[in-house]
Amino acid sequence: MSMEVLVETSARHVHVSQQDLDTLFGKGYTLTKKKDLSQPGQFACAERVDIVGPKKTLAGVSILGPVRPDTQVELSLTDARSIGVAAPVRESGDIAGSGACKIVGPCGEVEIAAGVIAAKRHIHMTTADAARMGLVDKQVVSVKMPSDGRAVVFGDVVVRVSDSYALAMHIDTDESNAAGAAPGTMGEIIK
Repeated sequence: MSMEVLVETSARHVHVSQQDLDTLFGKGYTLTKKKDLSQPGQFACAERVDIVGPKKTLAGVSILGPVRPDTQVELSLTDARSIGVAAPVRESGDIAGSGACKIVGPCGEVEIAAGVIAAKRHIHMTTADAARMGLVDKQVVSVKMPSDGRAVVFGDVVVRVSDSYALAMHIDTDESNAAGAAPGTMGEIIK
């Protein structure tokens, strides 16, 4: 049985609520799909915003759609440190008590008191994928990534199971660079 998974690099991005989207881009604004992402129904948008921290600004950060109930900024730990924001490592959506920042769009700005995180490494998979691999939702595994001179084993990888997912592991740019990952890199899940 194959325990291989495609490893994708998730660069810095923002998920916005409709209320914050209205403030940033104008009342009733609708996101413009630029391209579909690997996870069904998820897409990169043409719209970009600036993320402002106490030390500096990250300009032109992508928004991912569709809109969500709460605004969330996902940064690498390097990004967060560079702008002076504390970003705990969390699963997406777990934003209570996380970092704060200002988000600036063409029509306004939003101060979020919480919502800046460094996304916890995770693997999206369907129930059929999970059954085939003998894994369950929320199980924590390791993933071995071979690369030319930079092979690593990532621990603390959360398995996320839903039939609305497509099989893929997501790591941030710090992790991708550490492993020398390239598009199409496959990892081996270790229980």
